[in-house]
Amino acid sequence: MDTLTILQHYWWFEISLLGALLVFLLFVQGGQALLPCLGRTEEDRSLAVNALGRKWELTFTTLVTFGGAFFASFPLFYSTSFGGAFYVWMAILLCFVLQAVAYEYRRKPANLLGRRTFDVFLTINGILGPLLLGTAVSTFFTGAPFTVDRLNLADAAGGAGVVISQWATPWHGLDALANGWNLVLGAAVTLLAMMLACQYFIGSVADDAFVARARRRMLPCALGFAVCFAAWLVRLLFATGLAADPATGTIVAVPYKYLRNFLEMPFVAALLLAGVVAVLWSIRLGWRGSRRAVGFGGGGTVASVLALLLCAGWNRTAYYPSLVDMQSSLTIAGSSSSLFTLRTMAWVSLMIPFVAAYIAWAWRAIGRRPLTREELDGEGHQY
Repeated sequence: MDTLTILQHYWWFEISLLGALLVFLLFVQGGQALLPCLGRTEEDRSLAVNALGRKWELTFTTLVTFGGAFFASFPLFYSTSFGGAFYVWMAILLCFVLQAVAYEYRRKPANLLGRRTFDVFLTINGILGPLLLGTAVSTFFTGAPFTVDRLNLADAAGGAGVVISQWATPWHGLDALANGWNLVLGAAVTLLAMMLACQYFIGSVADDAFVARARRRMLPCALGFAVCFAAWLVRLLFATGLAADPATGTIVAVPYKYLRNFLEMPFVAALLLAGVVAVLWSIRLGWRGSRRAVGFGGGGTVASVLALLLCAGWNRTAYYPSLVDMQSSLTIAGSSSSLFTLRTMAWVSLMIPFVAAYIAWAWRAIGRRPLTREELDGEGHQY
């Protein structure tokens, strides 16, 4: 492979890794979705919110980094999806704005809306955030109704008014909700977030009654996730995908494309299998009340999502199929930035291990001691 191709695959890996980390960190949203179930009293709700408050900024930061990296690496996808499907992306943004406002003002003295209103904001973010994100990610496999006029790329430097991508429906992204399989993956991500949240509570809250409720709630969430994800994955393996012909670059339909990807990239298939096994093992650990459950659940989630996203983009696969014009479908080779941009970003990305090490250190330092009810009345920062 030439340098440009290597960098395109490298940056798809980086974006896939960020997406996988984001799905794991959605456990914060999962915990917020469970507030009506686990927070039977005001103190219980404050216990859950303060446990999640230790980590909520990591989710928000990862989401912003994911979007920024996608924009810089594959700008044609950004202009097509973020520009065309703006209703669904604006809905996701609004959900996360509600979350930020709730954490900031929930415990402010004499706030006009009251704690319960901000708890409702957190619950809305907890349900709609993972559901909409999972639905949006599913379109990497099921496609979206857009067209790309690649001839206009040559005129893009001429100034404003050049339209490269257009959405073929007036729904601008909400049409993804009409595809049942998109909703299945959205439900799977939401239930996974709830399951991981229960595992997080088991290791982060020092209250027997609260932890017991989290353990009981984890099982139905895990069962629902397993059913939804298994159904979606089986359908994916037998689905027809789109790929770029290696000789001509023309987009063609390939039966069992994603199954072929896993067979032709066995290391990706092994990563997916290892991730699924780790998630299943985390369910057993969580039921036994082990604090290590969220570690296995988080690691398995990152591995599984990373494998699926690599399968979506590598091996000349069209990672964003067009439902109205096959040749408009996006591949990593046809939608990436220039060699100069990708190379410059690659040098900057060498800082990522140091940032990751700091995040890991901060994670352990903040969550070293499980949260107790007594700390809710302390003098430190409270959510």
